[in-house]
Amino acid sequence: MRSAVWVSVAVLAIVHFDFWLWDNRALVFGFMPIGLAYHAGFSIACGVVWFLAVKYAWPSELEEWASSGPGEEASNPSKTPVHHAAGQASDPFAADEESL
Repeated sequence: MRSAVWVSVAVLAIVHFDFWLWDNRALVFGFMPIGLAYHAGFSIACGVVWFLAVKYAWPSELEEWASSGPGEEASNPSKTPVHHAAGQASDPFAADEESL
């Protein structure tokens, strides 16, 4: 399913360029230019493909890593935090002691 999502993204990227509707003055529902209606439908299709990407192509290892506790990170060396030269773990959400 993951490859089908990527193919859908590629197809949407290609059909985004609607050069075939540039000169068409037809109205959809009696008031909306067909180019605008096309892009409204395109936006809905993009939303559906994004839903499918999140549902079927989202990397589950990221979810597992995010929900793991601090003790579980140390057991897997590939998931340990990056250390600064001073030897302290990098935490972008930690407050500076001096600013408190």
